[in-house]
Amino acid sequence: MSPTLFTIGYEGKREEEFLAELEEAGVERVIDVRAVAASRRPGFSKTTLAGALTERGIDYLHLRPLGTPAAGREAARKGRTEEMRRIYAGQLATTEAELAMEQALEAASEKKSALLCYEADAAGCHRTMLAERMIERRPFEVRDL
Repeated sequence: MSPTLFTIGYEGKREEEFLAELEEAGVERVIDVRAVAASRRPGFSKTTLAGALTERGIDYLHLRPLGTPAAGREAARKGRTEEMRRIYAGQLATTEAELAMEQALEAASEKKSALLCYEADAAGCHRTMLAERMIERRPFEVRDL
């Protein structure tokens, strides 16, 4: 049986709701794949989020190179998923992203992990594309929270 790789977005969620969802799923590590790990939503900026996760025994790992470049984020906001996927494919082809992908694969193999980004709908988010690439290299069962 393959390990589970979760994906989760915090759009529209309160911090407590988000953290409870992770705990309920048994997530042991959050892999933050935002290019910019800052948020106007209380509790979701890198330092605050890492602290809240640590208090609950959940590891935090930020892999900035696995985030979507600004143009890709703009395309996603406007619902242009194919354009976002094309831009993100270019990002994944970079040396930095390749190294970060190896880190993500190792981290997700060690502990039950969740790829974190903002978008509520995984289908329109780069984290789904990242999960697709990850399962090409290692067997995971992907589950969106």
